[in-house]
Amino acid sequence: MDLVNQFLNGLREALSTEELEELNTASGATKEDIETLKSEYPNCPESLICLLDNIDGTYWRKYGESEIAVCILGSDVEEGKYPYYLLSTQQMLESSKEEEDVSYLLEYDEEAVDSKINPEGLLPGMYIHFSDCMNNGGSSRLYIDFNPSDEGVCGQIIRFLHDPDEYEVIANSFDEYLQDLIDCGFIFLENEEQ
Repeated sequence: MDLVNQFLNGLREALSTEELEELNTASGATKEDIETLKSEYPNCPESLICLLDNIDGTYWRKYGESEIAVCILGSDVEEGKYPYYLLSTQQMLESSKEEEDVSYLLEYDEEAVDSKINPEGLLPGMYIHFSDCMNNGGSSRLYIDFNPSDEGVCGQIIRFLHDPDEYEVIANSFDEYLQDLIDCGFIFLENEEQ
């Protein structure tokens, strides 16, 4: 897929030498894992599948004898300068089983939950949690949402940010999300703390 190849080429140019060496030890997901993801999430974007075919996660992910922790994604946090890891296919399948409740936010601050997001929250089987921020996911996570409100679109990208908690739609699709990262020149890698 051209978009993913364009993303990966730009990413490799933007990474430091050490990060690139680390990322080069990564390999793609197994066919079985990809088939499980596609089976459980029939709407899974082809661009995510293509990305996982190349790199099956960068979040403390073991590849043979090597363990890597390389941030390769970003979001709108800190003007786009906050880096994120890609979860592995197995991590996505495991971490997408729980309900992500947004009702506690709607009770006291409706603006903390984007109106494009279903007020029932992110329901099991209706989203893919695909990325955690460099702070081990505690501060921010990224999701593909297959159950939006009437104002949203199926496949939209949601960014959760902690303290103060908020859920925001940052792209209408995974393709748009990757294109945004390319267009911003991989700015999220510029100030990454090692």
